[in-house]
Amino acid sequence: MKLSNQSEVPVYTISGSNTARPLPEWLARRRKRSLKDDPEYANRVELLQDFEFEEASQCVRASEDGEWVMSTGTYKPQIHTHYLPQLSLSWARHTVALNTTFLLLSSDYSKSLHLQSDRSLEFHTPQGCHYTTRLPRYGRDLVYDRQSTEALVPAVGVNQDGMGEVFRLNLELGRYMRSFEVDVGGDDFTSAGGGTLQGGINTGAVNTGAIAEESHNLLAFGTTAGTVELWDSRAKGRAGVLLPPKLAGPDEARSEITALEFHRSGLTLGTGSSNGLIHLYDLRSPVPLLKKDQGYGFPIHTLKFLQPSSATREATMDPKILSADKRIIKIWDPRDGSPWTSVEPAVDINSVAWCKDSGMILTANEGRQQHSFFIPQLGPAPKWCSFLDNLVEEMAEDPNDPNAFSSAQTGAVYDNFKFLTVPQLRNLNLEHLIGRTNLLRPYMHGYFVAQRLYEEARLISNPYIWEEERAKQVKDKIDKERESRIRGKKKAAVKVNKKLAERLLNAEEKKDRRRAQRVLERGGDEEMADAPAAAPSEIADKGVLGDSRFAKLFEDEDFAVDETSREFQLLNPSTAPETSERKERGLTAVEQEAVDDVPGSSSDDSNSDSEPERPVKIQSSGKISSADYRRTKRPPPRMQVSSSTHTGSARDRSFGSRAQNMKTKQKPQRRGGVVGEREISFNPAGKSKRAEPAVRYDNTGSGSFRAKERRSASGNTFRKM
Repeated sequence: MKLSNQSEVPVYTISGSNTARPLPEWLARRRKRSLKDDPEYANRVELLQDFEFEEASQCVRASEDGEWVMSTGTYKPQIHTHYLPQLSLSWARHTVALNTTFLLLSSDYSKSLHLQSDRSLEFHTPQGCHYTTRLPRYGRDLVYDRQSTEALVPAVGVNQDGMGEVFRLNLELGRYMRSFEVDVGGDDFTSAGGGTLQGGINTGAVNTGAIAEESHNLLAFGTTAGTVELWDSRAKGRAGVLLPPKLAGPDEARSEITALEFHRSGLTLGTGSSNGLIHLYDLRSPVPLLKKDQGYGFPIHTLKFLQPSSATREATMDPKILSADKRIIKIWDPRDGSPWTSVEPAVDINSVAWCKDSGMILTANEGRQQHSFFIPQLGPAPKWCSFLDNLVEEMAEDPNDPNAFSSAQTGAVYDNFKFLTVPQLRNLNLEHLIGRTNLLRPYMHGYFVAQRLYEEARLISNPYIWEEERAKQVKDKIDKERESRIRGKKKAAVKVNKKLAERLLNAEEKKDRRRAQRVLERGGDEEMADAPAAAPSEIADKGVLGDSRFAKLFEDEDFAVDETSREFQLLNPSTAPETSERKERGLTAVEQEAVDDVPGSSSDDSNSDSEPERPVKIQSSGKISSADYRRTKRPPPRMQVSSSTHTGSARDRSFGSRAQNMKTKQKPQRRGGVVGEREISFNPAGKSKRAEPAVRYDNTGSGSFRAKERRSASGNTFRKM
């Protein structure tokens, strides 16, 4: 790989005549063992196997599915088809005549139509040449209309009426239809009336064609007269004529149209001329929207709108257009014509193909090897060569690569270095060190100089540098005073909601500070310095404080914001007022039911005589806190051994008795475990310890009922009756 472009958009040459030295087959066989010592041959990247021709390549096309690349070349005239997932040549086929151009009729390579230089059309399939037919005159280009399944062939010369022709071959019927008659400027009488004959000199011709396949399906044909005729394929009639732009001077030769391309929307048409000019037209206006000069004056043979396959991806990327002549490939912005990047190989270019949704560009050129260019900023590498992304990243992180676009690596390599141009080096008297020390590293139009060397040379060349630093500090101080003079100090003079007003004033002050800094940067501080400062007690005239609709918010006490209220805390959870007291959590329904059964209640009057009265803690809020409730909860259950002669002790009736027993009984030991779980140990009673007789309840006893033996989390009164 070689970085072939030193601009902001790097272009990597993957394969081509200027990346790896081609060797003859006989020399390669002889030097097979010695090639391992050749660094240029050993470090080559062979993207596609046998991506070359013996002499030159003429045309290249990429299939719609992105898995096949077909190219034609010479000599001998032949066709190469590469299967991209395997990065290898699938098959090669020789033809009788040189291929002018071709089209892929299917989404893969299985159906292709080839225009030959011997005035013939060949249909090729995977098995070979399927059919060959002759053309009345030499063809210049191929266009396929999928709606009517017609192959359109713009041709050279005129018919008996002096009109140029576009032959229509219907692939469904298998015969020629009536041709489209295009005005090409008439016959050529300078060659003794030989304009209508084959091989006439300076004869009129239809050079190229294009179709708006994704929109209105209009046909466009460019002629040698510089005009573009638009035809409706449904009505088989001429829809309009686009005249060439006016000539800049009387001596300027009239240019021919050599390339045409429709935008996906169908409203924009791009034309390329024989003098290297590109025009973009809106079909609703005869005046070109944009004019672009390729720069070399050669005919434009390729013009492509780089449009992604999906509309969502097209909306996220900037529009670009590719134009190519035999010298250079340029990619630029169709909105204003600004250049984006360019590729200039060492050999002439015949055709350019772009792999959709990627940054890969393939070319057919004058040379043994076909070129492959990769532009990372145009798109990712295709899936069949995704390893290129990693190679590009490694090359970009190379410290010796000045075009590395990794900011972290660049900072590590050129740490403590300062970039200086040659005039700056001359002012510091460091020009004599160029090329003699590694303290000066060449980069683009200047040098990276070591920071210590720069400081010493700066001090020697300018001994009064401390005075400059002092003047700079004085200037910064004056600018700060100017900024404070521009901003008026504001105070919040309100009756209620003072904290809210102060927050609003602080936000307004920050805005004024930023506004003052922008004024100082523009140099307009003299105009603002004479402005009267705002009164200290003046309320801001902007925002909520200056709005009459919110005046009562800062005057009427009924609108005061209580920051200690629970509603304010819920709306502002991050603000915790200092004077606010933590409120206790209320009891649940089960806890409230247990509280209602405390001693002294009406349900336990009969049993309260036998038990001594216990003081009940009276809460100031009238509620029992959750902490007090936890201390009065019943103890954990214990396993007891009982026999048929005696029963276990009965369950405590009231909440007070449960709380008293909790203090006398031993609490179970808590073991550490996983958060969220709890382990409780059950200690069985020994045989020596005699169990107390259980208290039986019957219906005759006063104030007792069987419902007390049943646990219930419900507060239903009828279940206790």
